[in-house]
Amino acid sequence: MNYEQTLDYLYSQLPMFQRIGAAAYKADLNSTYALLKVLGNPHRNFRSVHIAGTNGKGSVSHMIASVLQEAGYKTGLYTSPHLKDFRERIRINGKMIPKSRVVSFVKKHKNEFQRIGPSFFEMTVGMAFNHFEKENVDIAILETGMGGRLDSTNVVQPELSVITNISFDHTTFLGDTLEKIAEEKAGIIKENTPVVIGELQEETQEVFLKKAAEKTAIISFADQNLAIQFVDEFTENDQLHYLLNISKGGSPYLISIELPLTGYYQFKNLLTTLQSLEILTQRNYRIRSRHIYQGIKKVKENTGFLGRWLILSRDPLTICDIAHNLEGIRNILEQIKGLQYEQLHFVLGMVNDKDINKILDMLPEDATYYFCKADIPRGLDAKKLQSKAALSKLKGNSFESVDEAFKAAKTAAHKNDLIFIGGSTFTVAEVL
Repeated sequence: MNYEQTLDYLYSQLPMFQRIGAAAYKADLNSTYALLKVLGNPHRNFRSVHIAGTNGKGSVSHMIASVLQEAGYKTGLYTSPHLKDFRERIRINGKMIPKSRVVSFVKKHKNEFQRIGPSFFEMTVGMAFNHFEKENVDIAILETGMGGRLDSTNVVQPELSVITNISFDHTTFLGDTLEKIAEEKAGIIKENTPVVIGELQEETQEVFLKKAAEKTAIISFADQNLAIQFVDEFTENDQLHYLLNISKGGSPYLISIELPLTGYYQFKNLLTTLQSLEILTQRNYRIRSRHIYQGIKKVKENTGFLGRWLILSRDPLTICDIAHNLEGIRNILEQIKGLQYEQLHFVLGMVNDKDINKILDMLPEDATYYFCKADIPRGLDAKKLQSKAALSKLKGNSFESVDEAFKAAKTAAHKNDLIFIGGSTFTVAEVL
């Protein structure tokens, strides 16, 4: 098989949660361990940082990886899902896994796939770990897919565990309260291994403190140790950048750090990243201030970061973001409120296995909506989405595809309007 045929095989033969939902979910790690055993247990042969959380774990993963690259470490990065290219999931120092490595991995282990029956996610974890071992990475940054305790990445013994925050998402699998969701995420906390929690939340604090005590793991809350002050913003290469001051214990720590990841929600992710880097420094990683400044500034260049508050054009202003749960959408709406525009055109596509009513109730009634369905089985039918949205007093037309919805928005929008594309990762992926 060539590369395209290999991807076709993977997409068609291995159950993929992002595409089909619950049918691809496994409530144990048996297949992961079986696959890794076939591969020679590569996860035991490289160091790692393991990152979970409801929102922000991708951003934090990319920022930590970028700083470690700047510090001279050969850095693996495993994230999901991908937006444009399958190989985005597996990178070393920003370079995607070669197509030839994807083909050879599948060719070599295809029979084992048929015997073990891994999901698409389990296979990609195995491929990533295999690639990181073969290339002798110094450290790999590993983002969980869903949850933590039963996530396929949760087989490593990391240098550091990181949990960004807790809010409602995947409640069918992770639980219907913040405490239950936190317990699943806390499953990545390991014996005698430090853990960073991005946000101190009243509902989840005790869950993390209890688990850390059980595991004799030193725990720190990023937003209790570090504080952020907005200084300025500027545009470079048509993208917004922030200048920020960071203080530690009330004293200046990092002055005028440049953050190219826009969306005010990234401030929390930056603090989580900086706290994590401080812990790694305490564990004898050679990370200097200059590495932090450069790593954060060059995160997009170093890691290929995509999809978060990404400005696609200025005439009219067109922005996309992959936020897709209650807290993520709330953050996006706060960001939109800070913009000046005449009319909001909202290209909206969502998935069919989530309770989206609370999200729809939050969306602005005075926007014009373009309801669509991403080209995946899990996508919510555009007309059904339109009907559900009507109950929340949202008005607009439904379209056969994301592309048609986006074209209609561009046709209708005037120069001083705003077009926003979101609702799911897959809606954004099709626009990109």
